[in-house]
Parts: sequence; structure tokens; C-alpha cells
Amino acid sequence: MIRAEIVVPLLNANEPEARVVRIHVANGQFVEKGALLFTVETTKAASEIDAPENGYIHILAREEDLLAVGERLALLTDQAGEVTEIRPIENPVVLKSERLRITKPAQELAWTLDIDIAKLPTDRLVTEAVIRQLAGIGAGKHVILPASEKPYIVIYGGGGHAKAIMDMVKQIGIYNIAGILDDNLPAGNRVLDIPILGTRAILPELAEQGVSLAANAVGGILDIGIRVRIFELLERAGFELPALIHPRATLEPSASVEAGVQIFANAYVGSAAILHPKCMVNTNAVVSHDCQIGAYSHIAPGALLAGEVQIGERTLVGMGVTITIGVNVGSGVRIGNGANILADVPDRAIIQAGRFWVGKAE
Repeated sequence: MIRAEIVVPLLNANEPEARVVRIHVANGQFVEKGALLFTVETTKAASEIDAPENGYIHILAREEDLLAVGERLALLTDQAGEVTEIRPIENPVVLKSERLRITKPAQELAWTLDIDIAKLPTDRLVTEAVIRQLAGIGAGKHVILPASEKPYIVIYGGGGHAKAIMDMVKQIGIYNIAGILDDNLPAGNRVLDIPILGTRAILPELAEQGVSLAANAVGGILDIGIRVRIFELLERAGFELPALIHPRATLEPSASVEAGVQIFANAYVGSAAILHPKCMVNTNAVVSHDCQIGAYSHIAPGALLAGEVQIGERTLVGMGVTITIGVNVGSGVRIGNGANILADVPDRAIIQAGRFWVGKAE
């Protein structure tokens, strides 16, 4: 007997869908009331979903699924083994309101192109073709790329950080730059002689032409969240994010570098160091042996991390910062330029420039 139905909650009135970030339990597991089941998020909010009562859970969603509000994530039943008669919702058309109808592929494309679902037409079934039309992607191509023996890579962003990325990609020498995408700069302009192709609306068009690689060239020095959202945008659009390592960087053979990492000129990454996905080690920074740098974190130019330093996710270590051996720095931390870190730093701490941090407020 079904005891409860777990559905996607409405987290944001303007986004009638959410992404499944993590499933915290195993299919068929017995869970108690209040147990954490799912983490879901929109572009503006995240939520943890708990079990409304005791029961055996039968999971109908997968991590990274993009589901409409009200769609089923799981069912709770009295007994194990009742899953044979339970099927997920398979209707490709999701009703967003009494009037709006949209296909799941169109939802995903609208999400990628940052189109407001609430403003979509209600007098027809919204398909991918409709979304393309609204985004200004017509039947004709904005970009026609010539054949290339090297794989193409698209650069997202046209500012100062993008210039460094483009020069690095040229010196790496294994990619051809397809062009630049920027949501604020006019198409047709050039940066370092690389053309600006258009905005994020061009991503599906590039994918159709076989471009599968992208580089996030948005620095996000004032707000790492901006950089994170660009990474998520590119991944939702189906692009891979290769690690980019400047030829003049030093990387010891035992170091581990994961997808989307960027290592700039004259940086040093020591033995057994681990750089987690999408982090950045900037010019002249030193990441010594056995350090770990969390996802999305930025080690700014000239920072010096002694051995066995642990950096959490989405943390900024400013220019010229020195961190002593074995220190753990939490997630979401901002360390100002020139600070000296002598003790562990808790999550979300802000340490002012030039300060000597000894583990407590002055």
C-alpha cells in the first residue's frame, strides 16, 4: 500500500521546475519520518526534502533530472517489494498551469537559455522549435564553422579573465577557438582577434555543429556564484569542460587535476595535490604537496599554500595570501589579499586583507 507520494516542491514562483541535486537514500530502503531523502534546486533556491512518514522508499527520479513542480520523486509504501506496479510519469508534456503546456526537451532548452517560463505562450504546445524562435535562433545559422582537425572550444565571457584564457588556450595548442559568447558584448566585435559570436542563445547552434568543449572565462572575483552558474549553464547545454593547464605552469606527476580546472602561467602544483572540479590556480600561485582545493575555489595570483592545506568549495584565497602547513579552510570563505592564515578557518568566514588569522576574532 502506498503511504505517501514525494513530489517536487515549488521553490520559486518563476521557475516551475527543479533539478535533483542529490538522492540521499537507496531504492527500497526503509526510512523514518523526517529522514533526508532528496536535495533539489532551481537557479535561485535549494531545498531538502524529508520523509513525511515511515515507509519503504521507491525512487522514481535520478540525480541531475530536471523535473516539473508536482512530478513524483518517490513513493513510500508499507512493505518492500511493491515497486513492480509503480511506474514513473512518462508523459513528455508537463502542464505548468491550467493553460501552459511545454515538452520536457523544451523545458531544458529554456533553462539553458535563461528564458522565463512564465512568459511563454499559452496558445500552443511549447516545443524546442518555439523556444529557439523566442531566443532568436532562426532557421539560418548565426555561425558556420569551417572544418578543423583540432577540436573546437568555445570561450564563455569576453572580459579580462577571458583574455588570459584565450592566450592560454592558444599556447596549449590542441584546440581551435570557435569564438566567444558573452551576454553583454555585441556580436561581431572581437577580443584579441577572436570574434564574439553572440549570447548564450548560440549554445545549441554550436552544439549542432559538433562543438562539445567550452571554457568558463568569467572570473567571478567578486562573486564566485556567478562563475558557478556559468559552469552549470554550460553543463546543462551538454558541453564538456576540459582542464586547462598553461604550458609554463609546473604540475608534479603525482598531482591530480579534475575537469574544468584552470592552472595559469608560473603556478606550481605539488606532489599528491588534488584539484577538484572547476577550481582555479592563478598566476604565480603555489599549491604545495598534499594540498586539496575544493570545487569552484579560486587561488588568486601569488598565493602561497604550504603542504597539506585543505581548501573547501567556493572559497576565494586572495592575492599574496600565505597559509601555513596543515591548515583547513572551509567552504564559502573569502580571504583578503595579503592575509596570513595560521589556524583553521570555519565555513563562510570573511578574513580582511592583511590580517593575521590565529583562529579567533581580534
